[in-house]
Amino acid sequence: MTPLAEAIRAEIAATGPMRLDRYMALCLGHPEHGYYMRREPFGRGGDFVTAPEISQMFGELLGLWAAQVWLDLGRPASFALVELGPGRGVLMADALRAARAVPGFAEAAVVWLVETSPALRAEQARRVPGARWAARIEDVPPGPAIVLANEFFDALPIRQFHRRPEGWRERMVGVAEDRLVWGLGPAPDGLPPAPVGAVRETCAAAAAVAGVIGARLAADGGAALILDYGAVPPASGGGDTLQAVARHAAADPLAAPGEVDLTAHVDFGALAVVLAAAGASVAPLATQGALLGRLGIETRAAALARANPARAAAVIAAARRLTDPAAMGTLFKALAATGPGRPPPPGFAREGET
Repeated sequence: MTPLAEAIRAEIAATGPMRLDRYMALCLGHPEHGYYMRREPFGRGGDFVTAPEISQMFGELLGLWAAQVWLDLGRPASFALVELGPGRGVLMADALRAARAVPGFAEAAVVWLVETSPALRAEQARRVPGARWAARIEDVPPGPAIVLANEFFDALPIRQFHRRPEGWRERMVGVAEDRLVWGLGPAPDGLPPAPVGAVRETCAAAAAVAGVIGARLAADGGAALILDYGAVPPASGGGDTLQAVARHAAADPLAAPGEVDLTAHVDFGALAVVLAAAGASVAPLATQGALLGRLGIETRAAALARANPARAAAVIAAARRLTDPAAMGTLFKALAATGPGRPPPPGFAREGET
């Protein structure tokens, strides 16, 4: 049993069964034993690979996206370039390298990395010299901002509700025979009607972050780009999307708290509603494959392949992995928001366009 499992058992013994969002928050962010607090889990030697780790093209294209947004904003003399959950700093390093091609961008950008993990902050400092850190996006000083969030929202804690014959019940974590086990407890009032067997997931933390982003864009201008995985309409309306991963394979979410990654699908519709309610303009949702295609990934892949023929096959394979519908191209989505009244940012269509 892991040290965090012992702490969770003690809390359950003291206060009763634990809600799933509390369990996820402890597993991922416990100050001493949390998954992200003690390790650097990214890349082939870790537990999973994210898009920036697959190819430099991903971060480069997002950097050029941010640079074009800055130009469209009228080249503000200073703005916050913010990344939520920046991992090892690979995406931001690639983005800044590519964006240096746009005169004035690097000088105007004040890089803020929103990160709570001391281990990951150290990795980020090596790759992004001069960056500043904040524990929450609320701690980034006011002013125009361009916000990037790749696979950030999927790691925020969810609550999960199961429709049983007697009504809605909430998924809980309990203890039986010295092991952590799943159970069901009372659910709050107000959940919508659904057939028996339905599962609904909600994420208050995601709504809170989206609300802060939307309010900031409405007040100070800028843009946000959120890339993550999820179904539309969300699978959370009819399925359990909680998953645990360790060493690039599925794992039991309860077996080793603090030792495995926990995520759930992102409800992009809910994020869009919150962003708009806070005053931002929200572009129609795009797939990751469509967005990267519009931003020129094929052209960039061809250039990299020509520059390094020995790696040409690997470059093309990486581009396909990022964009192919059978890989990450369709499951992963892109949601963008801007200040009120602004046109959609690069790579996004207007409402009704394709």
